[in-house]
Amino acid sequence: QLQASGGGWVQAGGSLRLSCAASERTFSRYTVAWFRQGPGKEREFVAVIRWGSGYTFYADSVKGRFTISRDNAKNTVYLQMNSLKPEDTAVYYCAAKYQQVIVSALRDPRSYDNWGQGTLVTVSS
Repeated sequence: QLQASGGGWVQAGGSLRLSCAASERTFSRYTVAWFRQGPGKEREFVAVIRWGSGYTFYADSVKGRFTISRDNAKNTVYLQMNSLKPEDTAVYYCAAKYQQVIVSALRDPRSYDNWGQGTLVTVSS
C-alpha cells in the first residue's frame, strides 16, 4: 500500500517535496514512478526511479526542476519539486511495480500495479 503526501499550495517559483511511503518492507525492490493529472487533462508521467541501479528518468516538462530519490531505510520515495509553475498544478500520484519495468514502458501508467491515493499540488501565479 502506497501513501502519497506533501502536496499543498505554493506560489510560482516555490518548492514542495512529495513523499510516497510504503508499508512493504521490500519497497527497495520496486520501480517507483510519479504521475500527475491536471484539471481537464489526462494522467501524465512525471519521473521514475528504478530499483537496484537507481536509474532515474524525467518528463521533459520537469527535467532540471524535479528530482526523484529514495530512502530505502524509510521505504519512501521522494519527489523534490523546485521552480514550480502554474502548469504543474495537478493531483500527483505515486505508482510502483515490483522489480523492473522495461525502459520503453517506464512512462506508461499500465506498467504499474500499485497506486497511492494522490496528493494535490496547487501553484499560483
